[in-house]
Amino acid sequence: MTLVLGSSLGTTSAMFDRNAPALERHMRLVRYDHRGHGSQPAPPGPWQIADLGRDVLALIDRLGLERASVGGISLGGMVAMWLAANAPDRVERLVLACTTACFGDPAPWRERARLVRAAGTTAGIADTVVDRWLTPEFAAAQPELRAQLRALLVASPAEGYANACEAIGRMDLRAELERIAAPTLVVGASGDLATPTDHQEEIARRIAGARLEILDDAAHLANVERPEAFDRLVIDHLEDR
Repeated sequence: MTLVLGSSLGTTSAMFDRNAPALERHMRLVRYDHRGHGSQPAPPGPWQIADLGRDVLALIDRLGLERASVGGISLGGMVAMWLAANAPDRVERLVLACTTACFGDPAPWRERARLVRAAGTTAGIADTVVDRWLTPEFAAAQPELRAQLRALLVASPAEGYANACEAIGRMDLRAELERIAAPTLVVGASGDLATPTDHQEEIARRIAGARLEILDDAAHLANVERPEAFDRLVIDHLEDR
């Protein structure tokens, strides 16, 4: 059993450090970085979510896998949805956490991309973004962890981040959700300001048979704030035969 897991915008696979020990006891865990994130190259834009999805297909091919379970947080979940809708024969099970099929207005994403490109760094937006990743209570109680997550974002290459922002702004996967046949777990968080729970509710309505779980006391990076609960949901979903 293999789970290919993608991270959120502006982070790397390190965002799953709190989850990997538990998950790896039950499955082969493959964590990947999106194009333009971490050490991954950033091809010239513009990008579409489909481009990131094809990157993951190429990864699955390189791993020699016929099929794998696929999932992710936020941007990783968007990529996983595209993959399950457009390469259904390659996706065994699906895990979609704190994500959306469509944000609607692309203007805020274009503006964020513009700011990052103009500055040549994500540092100027880092605190605003990280404040939406975690609940205030958790951030206050775990300042070192918050600092680590902020450092991931600040280290994110500006052009890769900007291209990914624009791809998210253009994305609308809603019509594709009805094509998804893989058994699907949808996870939301009650304190998520970036992708509020109505986004996960819509995803679960549109994917036949999807299971929806909302975690309390967590914001956008629910896997970081509630690792034990998140891990148990994922393990149970992938082991449900």
